[in-house]
Amino acid sequence: MQRLTHFLITLVFSISAATGQAQPLSSTANLFSEEASISPGKPFTLALKLDHPAKWHSYYQNSGGIEQSLAIKWTLPPGFTAGPIQWSVPEVKEGYFGKSFVYPGSPMFLIDITAPASLEIGKTITLTADASWQICEESCLNEQKTFSLNLPVAAASQKEPATAGLFEKARASQPARLTNAKISARPDASDVLLRVEPAQAIEDIPTDFIPDQPFIKSAGSGGSIQRDGNAWLIRLPRATKDALDNDIPQGNSLSGILTGARPVLIPETAIENPAPAAISEAPRPLPLSMFLKIFGGMFLGGLILNLMPCVFPVIGLKIMGFVQQAGHDRKKIMLHGLVFAAGVLLSFWVLSLALFLGGITSWGNQLQDPRITLGTILIMLLLGMNLFGVFEIGTSATGIGGNLVQKQGIAGTFFSGVLATLIATPCSGPFLAVAIGVAVTLPAVPFFTAFTFMAIGLALPYLVLSMFPALVEKLPRPGPWMESFKQGMSFLLFATAAIFLWVYSAQVFDLNEGQKGLWVMLGLSAVATAAWIYGRWNQPVRNSSVRMTAKVVAALLCTGGILLAWPWPATQPETGAAQTKPAAVWGTWSQQEEDRLLAEGRPVFVDYTAKWCLTCQLNKGRAYTRPVIDLIEKKGIVLLKADKTNPSPAIDAKLKQMGRSAIPVNVLLVPGKEPQITPALLTADYLTELFTKELPASELSR
Repeated sequence: MQRLTHFLITLVFSISAATGQAQPLSSTANLFSEEASISPGKPFTLALKLDHPAKWHSYYQNSGGIEQSLAIKWTLPPGFTAGPIQWSVPEVKEGYFGKSFVYPGSPMFLIDITAPASLEIGKTITLTADASWQICEESCLNEQKTFSLNLPVAAASQKEPATAGLFEKARASQPARLTNAKISARPDASDVLLRVEPAQAIEDIPTDFIPDQPFIKSAGSGGSIQRDGNAWLIRLPRATKDALDNDIPQGNSLSGILTGARPVLIPETAIENPAPAAISEAPRPLPLSMFLKIFGGMFLGGLILNLMPCVFPVIGLKIMGFVQQAGHDRKKIMLHGLVFAAGVLLSFWVLSLALFLGGITSWGNQLQDPRITLGTILIMLLLGMNLFGVFEIGTSATGIGGNLVQKQGIAGTFFSGVLATLIATPCSGPFLAVAIGVAVTLPAVPFFTAFTFMAIGLALPYLVLSMFPALVEKLPRPGPWMESFKQGMSFLLFATAAIFLWVYSAQVFDLNEGQKGLWVMLGLSAVATAAWIYGRWNQPVRNSSVRMTAKVVAALLCTGGILLAWPWPATQPETGAAQTKPAAVWGTWSQQEEDRLLAEGRPVFVDYTAKWCLTCQLNKGRAYTRPVIDLIEKKGIVLLKADKTNPSPAIDAKLKQMGRSAIPVNVLLVPGKEPQITPALLTADYLTELFTKELPASELSR
């Protein structure tokens, strides 16, 4: 619902911007040097000045949303180094999705450059900067420009009188730096508490804190600023979702600007839990009554887990097991109950050991590992297909091999206990938060005892059924209804698989340029196909060659499907700051936008695509590599996406005009040249050759 709301708001304002006003002229951008000449081994300062159209603005390094801030890619002579952008104090602007940190008017950004000591006097050096930024009003435009500065090298550097006033103004817009200040940050519930104690008191009350990191909100967004003696305590809420409802990665440090009459820069500060106070004497042991409360709470919580929706499929499986064994003797029924309890106990001990050793920081967090989540999905899917009758495990149509079947039945009971623990633990949090919170602080022996009580609570109903066969005998007798009941129970497993798939989607679907979700769905389909082949052609009535072929094909499909769906890490071809650079920024195609860009002399690459076009998705996954994206930025190519996922008469008309009816269609438009329509399948090599040929270096000055 939240995604839909955001989409509708964005759509309304986009239409308003497109129909209610003409597109503005681009920003005017200039690069200045503070020095008329530079000297070997000495740093010097440059200033990038942006002049925006009226009512438009660019963004601070943390925009507060998903907008793009100023980025500069330097091409420097050997030995030269460029420092980071020195951000001036932005304005705080209320936007549709919260506060934004913006620069209206004519902001200036300082950058320090250091020359090598071996620089030859008398030479003239050239510095090149490729800058890109975004300006917004009710809609947004991507801007970019390449700058070149030629500076002579002298024995002693000389100031440039013409730019002295500009640099004085730029430095006045910078936040002041605190010296000898005590700064710390620590988590406080779901917020972060920043404490700033300067050497000299800040007499003026700070008005806000503008964070550099997107996972931190400003103090004015539900936080607070309070005085604590000579220090300031700033409570900062965390941001967990961006404007498109995507997860925001959480960091371990923060920095920013404390605004007010005298804005000050807060350097990067680690977010750390405070060190525990020194203990002068051994802690007093908990009284027996407290242990009993903890153990009782854990036991009661284990019982409650049997009533949770995520445990229903396992209960259904065991009910079927008890029904099918209604004719067995008491010893066999009791044995299954004990084996089930053993599976539960062993699983709880393994999970609690991981928790005790620090591998899991809170109960249920094993599902934070996407490999565990995928394994759970596969188990639920295959067990559901087994119940539905697609294939059979642990049965023999001929009645031969009774001992083996009996052994598999015991193993299946044990596995059911393991499975019950796996899918029950995420449900325990709401009911056991207090008991578990206390249990994780206990020493080893009572700690494991507490979780043993929880396991006993989960397994107790099954132990009771196995110890009192009379209760089992009251279950309905086997009959034709069993097949319907068994198939009906499969849908609970499919529903559970869907729930875990939803969790898995939040963990991996956006990996690899957003293509991973497609491969996950195809992989799960391959696993399901493997189960169907196994059940269809591996029956005892088939001859041995058919059964062997079915096993091999099923194994290959299952393995391939798991590999497709596996949460492989996203490719990171570069290290350092480049990893944070967005992959490829696509604007929305319209005929008006295409005409405007071409009229400005800017090359345009249009991708006519749709979510349902598999070839389109294949192109996005393999053609837009990091070198290709760098080349696109170097050539100044504007990327536009014409999305046909939903009906679009304008896109259909454009395709018809080009003599095409099916997608994918990709076309490069260069002012003054014929449109270049690409083949349907794209590769990185093809795009590199196309962009290099159609936009040679001599045309980069456009």
